Amino acid sequence: MTRVDSPVVAPAAGKRVAITQSDYIPWKGYFDLIHLVDEFILFDDAQYTRRDWRNRNRIKTPRGAVWLTIPVRTKGGYADQRIRDTVVSDPHWNRSHWNSIVHAYSRAKHFQTFREPFEQLYLDADSTLLSCINHRFLVAICGMLGIRTKISWSMDYRLVAGKTERLVDLCRQAGATEYVSGPRARAYLDEQLFRDAGIAVRYMDYDGYPEYRQLFPPFEHSVSIIDLLFNEGHDSTRYMITF
Repeated sequence: MTRVDSPVVAPAAGKRVAITQSDYIPWKGYFDLIHLVDEFILFDDAQYTRRDWRNRNRIKTPRGAVWLTIPVRTKGGYADQRIRDTVVSDPHWNRSHWNSIVHAYSRAKHFQTFREPFEQLYLDADSTLLSCINHRFLVAICGMLGIRTKISWSMDYRLVAGKTERLVDLCRQAGATEYVSGPRARAYLDEQLFRDAGIAVRYMDYDGYPEYRQLFPPFEHSVSIIDLLFNEGHDSTRYMITF
């Protein structure tokens, strides 16, 4: 079941592309967007933003939802710091996060199903670059969900000036016939530039997610995908909206 504002049945030769910054172990909606498109471009040439999803996410615990945050080095007001250049400041963050996850989810029904792959992901996460860490987790979790979408980087392409112009040109270079965006982009996206390039624009609609068996009520949708995986195992995609 696909939740978008209009039909997203692409033509036979069509190609859907999404472009967004990398997030750390993001929520299920992020993976729904990846699954919906043919190529997912990580726009980590964008400015790093503090207290955002780039380096942190939430898990459920007996004390409620808590943040897991990868500590990073920052430059002044962040104006000149790109996500791709952001460096981890504590080399032991991975063990700390894994210990927190074990403590929170060891009693979840499907924790043992995914314990080994996640433990390896964490213990082997020795990169000093936030982008590389995020990419590592995104690719691995996509594999667990059966998502085969191509994940590429904005640095694989040429970048032009202009907020919407840059997105249009990335889509053109990737051979896109359709650009799929999160709903918040409605506020700034110049859709006419996409139409002029012959590229359709669609927006994701994240309404209608069913609840699943979640530890520690009340239920919350906006937590990391790992919460869904540990609680529902290989049935996780039944609780997503693009499968």
